[in-house]
Amino acid sequence: MAVMTVTRTTIGKKVLMAVTGLIWIGFLFFHMFGNTKAFFGAEYFNHYAEALREFGAPVLAHGQFLFLFRIVTVTALAVHIWMAVSLTRRNLTSRGSRYAVHKKVHADAASLTMRYGGIAIALFLLFHLAQFTWGVEAVLPSYQEGMPYENMIAGFSSLPVTLLYLVALVFVGLHLYHGTWSMFQTLGLNNSRSTTGLHWFALALAVIIAGGFALVPLAVTFGYLR
Repeated sequence: MAVMTVTRTTIGKKVLMAVTGLIWIGFLFFHMFGNTKAFFGAEYFNHYAEALREFGAPVLAHGQFLFLFRIVTVTALAVHIWMAVSLTRRNLTSRGSRYAVHKKVHADAASLTMRYGGIAIALFLLFHLAQFTWGVEAVLPSYQEGMPYENMIAGFSSLPVTLLYLVALVFVGLHLYHGTWSMFQTLGLNNSRSTTGLHWFALALAVIIAGGFALVPLAVTFGYLR
């Protein structure tokens, strides 16, 4: 009942967006960090991927940690999208009449692409899962179960796929920058003294995560990883 009450207010929706966004910021950072282990070679990377399935043993069974982790991240994503759609509809309704000309002088590239960038990221996420998690043959014909390093190399050996990832990462970076800054505002962490520092932190976080994800596909494309 309390959760449903929160979802009825604008501030409640924004807080839920901030909290679920924070969950995904943490997930993206550690996922990016894990991907960089590919630079230590196939054996190391595959061992790391298998270790994730054994994480929490003997309290947790094989793969149970990843199962629980996926429930949390999928739930957070669903709530994040739900709140985003709800807030957008509320904003359109409260506007009353639509103006012929919309002033966007003070809007930056990140804020302008939040809505459509979010849709692009969601579609890209489905492609990413189909390629490296579900092993859909039409997306990655050479997929090998339990061989994440080999699958990664095979996936990024296609230049169109690498370009798709790089374009998607631009949207991810913009979404992270604006979303992180909005999170600080929603949680009341910004003030006259911290605004500049928080802006730089949001920008640095976006560049580190998006740039970190770009390292592996670029390394495969240029032959550094094979």
